[in-house]
Amino acid sequence: MSSAPVLWDGLQNHTFRHTLFCQDGIPNLGLSETYDEDELFSFDFSQNIRVPRLPDFAAWAQEQGDASAIDFDKGFCQMLMEQVSPQLEGQIPVSRGLPAAEVFTLKPLEFGKPNTLVCFISNLFPPTLTVTWQLHSAPVEGASPTSISALDGLTFQAFSYLNFTPQPFDLYSCTVTHEIDRYTAIAYWVPQNALPSDLLENALCGVAFGLGVLGIVLGIVFFVCSQRPCSGVLILPKENLE
Repeated sequence: MSSAPVLWDGLQNHTFRHTLFCQDGIPNLGLSETYDEDELFSFDFSQNIRVPRLPDFAAWAQEQGDASAIDFDKGFCQMLMEQVSPQLEGQIPVSRGLPAAEVFTLKPLEFGKPNTLVCFISNLFPPTLTVTWQLHSAPVEGASPTSISALDGLTFQAFSYLNFTPQPFDLYSCTVTHEIDRYTAIAYWVPQNALPSDLLENALCGVAFGLGVLGIVLGIVFFVCSQRPCSGVLILPKENLE
């Protein structure tokens, strides 16, 4: 792992981190690049291409000027796993962290509008994990590949994304299994603080419009009545009052 402090505007230090790891587990090889612990890219070794975390970074992902360096690191890492790791097995203590998971939506919640569920996994070490999604305890397919990025202090975090269209009674869960010890963390998501749907918005607009029209009509009636006697009111001549 390499970290390079970057001086920005002469005021703040920033860190770009290029982390390559290999291990006995899933995934067995990974590379992530972060800026101040925000992931910029991961690397797909099956296609030898960078994968941007955000579409805005797609153009930068096409740059392959360090492809030879990545190939060297990959070979060196695999050589360590094949030749050195077996000789040190049981002699070096393995540090482990129990992963914690939480689930939230990528965009503000609106029923009936496409959105994305994000399963965020923290306190991850080593980065061997599988992530599965369920809806009402039934498996859900279509989640994106889990992206893993390194943090300061030799720990990792991971993200899994699931596109969905939220409904009022949804119950989603994200199950994270730490492969090294089979520890499982489960995070649940149910709709909370949803924005009004189009149907509710239209109904509220209709009610407001109706109340507005009713107010205008009543205002006109009161104005007319204030200018002349209203029907149904009997006015007696003065002499009849004496």
